[in-house]
Amino acid sequence: MVTVIDADGNILGRLCTKVAKKILQGEDVVVVNAEKAIVTGSHEHVFASYKQKKRRGKVIHGPFYPRRADLIFKRTVRGMLPWDRPIGRDAYRKLKVYVGVPKEFEASEKVKFEGATGRFSRDKYVTLSEVSAFLGSKVR
Repeated sequence: MVTVIDADGNILGRLCTKVAKKILQGEDVVVVNAEKAIVTGSHEHVFASYKQKKRRGKVIHGPFYPRRADLIFKRTVRGMLPWDRPIGRDAYRKLKVYVGVPKEFEASEKVKFEGATGRFSRDKYVTLSEVSAFLGSKVR
């Protein structure tokens, strides 16, 4: 059984906690429209935060932070898993994230989480596609 989750209009952190719980319970989870997830905060604050994450470490040794929206989503979920233990790494393999909706998931019923939308100021948010474009992603 695969759970298909639509990230359109959901707050990134709240949605990622729900996804992390599901994959830790052993479910296979597919997230579509990852580029439409919302990061709350002013443009300047959000962009400065992600720029600092991207520039952290050394060029050769890492840590490496992704630029694409789907990989940023996966990295956010990874931060909520016990990555240093085999249970966390096995759970991480059960997650698939896509930009847009692939053909095999167009007809399937998508889950929308009520708690993941939250209340936020309509003028103080950034979508994940804007963040990835700011970081230099070539995938739009």
